[in-house]
Amino acid sequence: MIFTVDESFSGIRLDKYLSEVSGFSRSYISKLVDDGLVLVNDRPQKVSFKLDVGDSVSLEIPESPSAEPKPENIPLDIVYEDECMLIVNKPQGMVVHPAAGNFSGTLVNALLYHYGENLSGVGSESRPGILHRIDKDTSGLLLVAKTDEAHISLAAQIKAHRLTRKYIALVHGHFKEPEGTVDAPIGRSPKDRKKMCINYDNGRDAITHYRVITEFEKYSLLELRLETGRTHQIRVHMASLGHPVACDPVYGVKKEQLSADGQLLHAAAIGFIHPLSGEYMEFSAPLPDYFEAILKKLK
Repeated sequence: MIFTVDESFSGIRLDKYLSEVSGFSRSYISKLVDDGLVLVNDRPQKVSFKLDVGDSVSLEIPESPSAEPKPENIPLDIVYEDECMLIVNKPQGMVVHPAAGNFSGTLVNALLYHYGENLSGVGSESRPGILHRIDKDTSGLLLVAKTDEAHISLAAQIKAHRLTRKYIALVHGHFKEPEGTVDAPIGRSPKDRKKMCINYDNGRDAITHYRVITEFEKYSLLELRLETGRTHQIRVHMASLGHPVACDPVYGVKKEQLSADGQLLHAAAIGFIHPLSGEYMEFSAPLPDYFEAILKKLK
């Protein structure tokens, strides 16, 4: 992979630049730099090297290790569990399943350690029990299937948009109306394949309902409900309104006044029909401490 530094990235550190333009984690980029697989103008540099406009940065990606994830002793915050399923409260910074740049430390690695073969076998071997995902830096609730029957039942609810999914987000600016709906298709950006965008030509239907919970001087706290579950849906929809999610490194503002390790977005509640009982169940998870601390500071 070869990149040319433009004006918007002048003076940025090498590891941060490559993380933003390649989509790989900074820790993975650091490893590639240590292995001599990153060059700036055909010369090796340290991760802290500051780039200039016009610099050519090359990145060599080594062959991926085995696609089969390994069990890792990583603690899990279990909100609910029974014989056929469980609900995990995923922390910010954890990737859901192994992928390029994140082959360990994922939710799947943790699930394999704690549950072993007691996870659904429906779908990919690299994603046992995984029904849906949330972004690495989005915290909150995820459904995990233990049995194939539960997986099939819950997956059908997701496909039919019958799942209740509520998020809390801190976004830039204020809204003219206290609530509203964004109905705009989302697809891969034709300009940057690592990003999603509103795409009326090749996008898939995406609907997000939002409600203002409270307002701060320069931000609004929202509750959002998803009808669909497209990649980066809330982040793209809010950015399209001119109200990007605070601290979003991809779709947010370049000069962010707040400090966080990723977008301030939390999957706060999830509801579904239980695969065995047929009863509707709904669970919630409080905002993480770092999120609460930022809100307290804003107040």
